[in-house]
Amino acid sequence: MTRLGRVAATGTLLLVGAACSSSSSDEGRDDGAGPASPTSSSAGTADGDATASADVPEPTTEPTTEPTSEPLPPPTSGPAELERWFDADVTGGDLRLGEVRESTGTFISYDASYRSEGLLVTGVLNVPAGEGPFPAVVLAHGYIDPAVYVSGQGMTRERGRLAEAGYVAFHVDYRNHAGSDDDPALDETQRFGYAVDVINAVTALRDSADVPVDDDRVSLFGRSMGGGAVLEALEMAPGHAQAAVIYASVASDAGDNQRQFSDGGGFWDELAARVGTPEENPAYYAAASTGPHVDRITEPVLIVHGTADDTCPPAWAEETHGLLLEAGAEVRLDWYEGEGHAFGPQFDASMDSIATFLEQAPA
Repeated sequence: MTRLGRVAATGTLLLVGAACSSSSSDEGRDDGAGPASPTSSSAGTADGDATASADVPEPTTEPTTEPTSEPLPPPTSGPAELERWFDADVTGGDLRLGEVRESTGTFISYDASYRSEGLLVTGVLNVPAGEGPFPAVVLAHGYIDPAVYVSGQGMTRERGRLAEAGYVAFHVDYRNHAGSDDDPALDETQRFGYAVDVINAVTALRDSADVPVDDDRVSLFGRSMGGGAVLEALEMAPGHAQAAVIYASVASDAGDNQRQFSDGGGFWDELAARVGTPEENPAYYAAASTGPHVDRITEPVLIVHGTADDTCPPAWAEETHGLLLEAGAEVRLDWYEGEGHAFGPQFDASMDSIATFLEQAPA
C-alpha cells in the first residue's frame, strides 16, 4: 500500500501528465465527460378523473428545441485536479517476470507485469548479473501514440545503460499501452494514471521476491512526457522514491503544454474543446499543473535538458528548476549545449552524470 488513491467521484483512478514525446510531439485522445442524467418528477390526481384533467391548462406556445438558458461554464476543477491524488492510498504490486527478451554478459532483460490500482500494467525489466540486492530505477517514457507503441519502446538506451551500471531498470509501459489494461477515464483525469503507475512500479519492485532490489534505493527517471509523470508522482507520494531524474521534460505548467502540443486533433486540442484554452479557463490548467505544488517534493532532483530542444523548450526546464529552488528542494539543472530533444552526441555523457547523481543520492 502506498500513499495516493482513487478519486471517489469518478470511481476510477486517474493520471498526466503532460505530453511530450520521446522523439516527437504529442497527442493522445480525450473522450470528455458525458452529459448529466436528466432528472424528472411526476404528479397525478387521486382518482385520475376527468375533472382533474380538465383543470390542466393548455400550452400557450409551441414546443421548441432551442435552449432557454445559457450553457453551463466549463469546469475549473474536478477529476483533473492534481491535489485530489495527494496523500491518498493506492494499491500496487504483484510483479511478475515473463519471457527473457535478451541476455548479455551484464544483465538479463525480461517482459514483466504488475498491478496498479487493479489494472494490469506491462513493461520491460533489466536485471544486472549477480546476486544483489541492486539499486533500482523506474523509467517513465515519453509520448508515443498508444496505437503504435510496443512494450519497452522509447527508453531502450537508458534502460540498457542503467543495467550495465548495476541498476535494476524497470521500463513501465503505462496503462492503455502495449499489453496493459485500459483505463477509460485516463484522459478526463488529465492522464494522471501514468504517475500512479510509476508509484506502483516502485512498490512492485520493493515487494518482489524474484528481483533482488535494495528497498532504500529505488529512484525515478522520466523522459519528456514521462518527466511530467515523475513530477506528479513526486508530489502525489512524497518520500516514496530515493531520487528523481527529469530528462528533456514537459512543462510544469499544463497551460504551456496545451499551447505547445495543440496540433489539430490530439489530446490537448480535445481538452481545450471540452474545458477551454488556458486563456479561457486558467483555473482548470492551474489545478492540473505540478508547478504550484513543488514544495511537496522531498527527493533530490536532477533536471537534464538540451539547449536546442524545440519539442520541450529549454525555458520549461529553467522554470521548473527555479520553482524547485524557490521551494527549497535539492535540485540541479544540467544543460547540454546544442542537444535537441532526443539527445545524440552527448547522450553517453548525460547518462554518466545521471549514474553518478543516483549513486550519490542519500538512501
